[in-house]
Amino acid sequence: MIDTGKITGNRIPPPVQILRAVADRKGYEPGPGLRLSPLTRDLEIDYTALSLSMPEKVRFRYRLEGAQGDWQDAGTRREAFFTNLKPGDYRFRVVAANNDGVWNQQGATLDFAILPAFYQTRAFLLLSLAALALLAWTAYRWRLRQVAERLDLQFQERLAERTRIAQDLHDTLLQGVLSASMQLHVAVDGIPSDAPEKPLLSRALQLLAQVIEEGRNAVRGLRAPAPQSSGADDLAQSLANAPRELGLNEAAGFRVSVEGPSRPLRPLIRDEVYRISREALVNAFHHAEASEIEVEIEFTARALRVLIRDDGRGIDPEVLRSGREGHWGLSGMRERAEKMGARLKVWSRERTGTEVELLVLGEIAFQDQPSAGLRGWWRRRVPGIERDE
Repeated sequence: MIDTGKITGNRIPPPVQILRAVADRKGYEPGPGLRLSPLTRDLEIDYTALSLSMPEKVRFRYRLEGAQGDWQDAGTRREAFFTNLKPGDYRFRVVAANNDGVWNQQGATLDFAILPAFYQTRAFLLLSLAALALLAWTAYRWRLRQVAERLDLQFQERLAERTRIAQDLHDTLLQGVLSASMQLHVAVDGIPSDAPEKPLLSRALQLLAQVIEEGRNAVRGLRAPAPQSSGADDLAQSLANAPRELGLNEAAGFRVSVEGPSRPLRPLIRDEVYRISREALVNAFHHAEASEIEVEIEFTARALRVLIRDDGRGIDPEVLRSGREGHWGLSGMRERAEKMGARLKVWSRERTGTEVELLVLGEIAFQDQPSAGLRGWWRRRVPGIERDE
């Protein structure tokens, strides 16, 4: 006979103990400050619990803080296995329950760390990033030198071609028109003043004189070489002479100003900046009917900025967007700016004036630093220049 009322369960939680750690077949005694070798792949932690009644029925649960967040039910197994742990600090916790399910919630803990290999350290990562940055910068500078040499070569070829075209125009077309004008002038002088043909011929002479003057201006522009200095003073002086080149003896309300320390410009870029600015001035003088025209040339550490503004009648939005039929001024300015990798903004409203802003990055414009080229990933953006037209 069995008296079930006198049967008592095991109420004593089993004490838990961590026996050892085995990392890549090398044993370590558990203790504070345990450090495992770099590149540890396989880790085994042995543990046990003391129970005198039925030790074979003791059950375990464990978790590895720093790698796992949940408890793992190990059953009666007295080993925990981990693989491919990353370098870092870890805490292993294990708890046990006796044969009657009484858990020792305190359990046992083991703090340890897996040391990083040299290439897993923060210093090595920073050094690698610095090396990659240096390599990219070296390739970038090499590319810039290549583009700078190509720009200089293009300038020389372009200057020679323009000089040839200017000479051909001067020696053929312009001389022929001038000769025809002189002969027509002699013919007009021989016609009586009361002859009905004389006003028509006089008007033809005026048109020929205008064509000759425009042709001479075009030839002067084609033959104008980039001066040796190619700096701010030269660019400002060239733009200041624009009214005289356009046949305007007096240009009231016209001024040119320079801001920032002067820096030498690349000849090709200087030439293109002058052409774009001159075209903007031609529009301002001939079409805007402005009383004030201002040119600002600004040299900064990162860019060359040319701003041309007037208080004239402005430009029709449709003309500003698509250009005037038969006229190529605005489209030519945009094409020149795009070719040299510059940014051109034209802002205008009717009866409120026009503002033309040309911004050329320093890597493209200045001789004292490598060119950034006309295309590609190396083109950088300059903040503060994006603005709606």
